[in-house]
Amino acid sequence: MLSNAFLIAIKEIRRNILRSILTILGIVIGVASVIGMVMIGDGTTANVTEGIKKLGTNMLTLRVGQERRGPPRSDNTARYFDEADMEALKYEIQNVSGVSAEDDTNINVIYGNKSYASEVVGANNDFFQVKNWELDKGRLFEESELNAGKSVCILGTTVIKQIFEGANPIGEKIRLKSFSCTVIGTLKSKGAAAFGRDQDDIIVAPLGMYQRKVKGNKNIRTIILSINNSKNIEKAKKDITALMRERRNIGIDEDDNFHIRDMQDLLSTMTSTTETLTYLLGSIAAISLLVGGIGIMNIMLVSVTERTREIGTRLAIGAMENEVLLQFLVEAVVLSTLGGLIGIALGLGIGFGAVSMMQLPFIINHEIIIIAFVFSTLIGVVFGYFPARKAARLNPIDALRYE
Repeated sequence: MLSNAFLIAIKEIRRNILRSILTILGIVIGVASVIGMVMIGDGTTANVTEGIKKLGTNMLTLRVGQERRGPPRSDNTARYFDEADMEALKYEIQNVSGVSAEDDTNINVIYGNKSYASEVVGANNDFFQVKNWELDKGRLFEESELNAGKSVCILGTTVIKQIFEGANPIGEKIRLKSFSCTVIGTLKSKGAAAFGRDQDDIIVAPLGMYQRKVKGNKNIRTIILSINNSKNIEKAKKDITALMRERRNIGIDEDDNFHIRDMQDLLSTMTSTTETLTYLLGSIAAISLLVGGIGIMNIMLVSVTERTREIGTRLAIGAMENEVLLQFLVEAVVLSTLGGLIGIALGLGIGFGAVSMMQLPFIINHEIIIIAFVFSTLIGVVFGYFPARKAARLNPIDALRYE
């Protein structure tokens, strides 16, 4: 009986092909919207996650002043950190594998007749380990260069492209402000950060040289630390807080005049936010599936009216109510399922095009595809039941008299 109802449904769909296409259009758009939206959201989530991981997921950032909302900034009333604080953090806190200052200034870099504004960072060799940054060519700073604050620097790939047009800059001298600096190394590219900032637009110099020739003072606003294992981060944060309170003579009843930012917390927050937005957009798109279901119900009601005499004939020659109900219900389900399949293909195409244009990772969410397909099929059952029930309950005599 079910196979016979399926064959009749296919026959009716083929007989009114244009109306069938218009009937499933709402389902197609609904399913395609859901899948496309979720693909863009998943791609954005993956992109943000990857961007934060590039910064170093086991990294802690210690900044001067109390934590405030908005972009990173320092509290001018709080005492700055110094190199003795860095030494204490490195040798007195367990599970710390790297400590570096991270102070930066945007200045013009000059090489020959070329000039380019870039970010100059004062740091030590632990900076590269904390930031998960690999050397491409050349070498890191020697201990003597760090101690003496020599004018040497390591360049990011964007600076190399802008100043040296991709040529090997090792051994060349660039001018920063009024002094020259010898390039001793280059970094591998890290690409854009989570918020689109170009991480490769950077020049790293010894902290002593940066403080003396660029900044003009020894104030350290930010210290970055890497923890050897993510399981030890919470303990390390407590130990760092205790050490800093002691070194900065903060009383028991006084608030901290520094704060610690945890990249794991940032990663969790950003991932949770983008996932919430993804499901919000997907839920909004799913509303069009309900609209598509109402469209199916309307067309099926019209179909029942048009085929009233056919239904009356079937009932008159002995067809059971359940057989008529099943016939129209199967027809509605076939229509909605067909719409779901076309919508999945269209949604994948739209999603692929969108993430390619936005340069996001292409991620197929199999769970959402299955949910969208099952939901489109259920819509056929729910919205097809009322027209099918109406057809099954027709009086055969009234149906045969229907003009």
